[in-house]
Amino acid sequence: MTVLLALQAELAAATDRFLATAASLTDDDLAAPSRLPGWSRGHVLSHLAGNAGSHINLLTWARTGVKTPQYPTPEARAAGIEAGAGRTAAEHVAELEAGTARLAAAIRDLPEAAWRTTVAGMRPPPHPAWYILVRRLREVEVHHVDLGAGYGPADWPETFVHRELHDSLRTWPHAQSTVSEISLRGGRTWRGLGSGPAVEGGAADVLAWLIGRSDGEGVRVVTVGRPSMPVPVAPPWLTMPAPADLPATPPKDYP
Repeated sequence: MTVLLALQAELAAATDRFLATAASLTDDDLAAPSRLPGWSRGHVLSHLAGNAGSHINLLTWARTGVKTPQYPTPEARAAGIEAGAGRTAAEHVAELEAGTARLAAAIRDLPEAAWRTTVAGMRPPPHPAWYILVRRLREVEVHHVDLGAGYGPADWPETFVHRELHDSLRTWPHAQSTVSEISLRGGRTWRGLGSGPAVEGGAADVLAWLIGRSDGEGVRVVTVGRPSMPVPVAPPWLTMPAPADLPATPPKDYP
């Protein structure tokens, strides 16, 4: 047994939750701003639909061994999102359902050996194909929050939060860090992160802050014997789309 079945089950459940929220939105809801600057909710749904196809491209690369870019160019990615943003609510849901069904089939049909194939997104480093599942889960869960439609960081599954914290710290931009230490309330502490204060908070609150989905609600600066301080802006997130030293063979568990 490897982590593949668990990740596929997580992705299916996250996708079902996202689709349920998408189906609840009206045309007016979709024209309204999302939580992402400059994007309507329609932009978020358009991106998720296109992102499903982009991951099918990477699975095709893994299956055939022929390099298949995730997106033709960054400009093509942006143009596709913009072109689809104005769809009606019904059109958005139909596009999402069709795209996620095609992605699920591509995942299901990928030969076992192909999960070890090295593929690459739009930025380095390359990563083994099994990590595509982690990246798609990240897209679905984070952008579900970005819809601003009732699903928030507190709704993220614990397994997702644990894995994303792990990968955020594995790809930490030390030279751009704004904190020296991060502690999870009642849990793990990461030290030696760079310059700045130490912060602590609940796991989901810390993750939301790290990935720019909160201003630090639920996170505080540790100030023993000193006046309280505001939580700093988090350092850049996803400077790398994957840790650089992932095992080629799908592990039993991840992380």
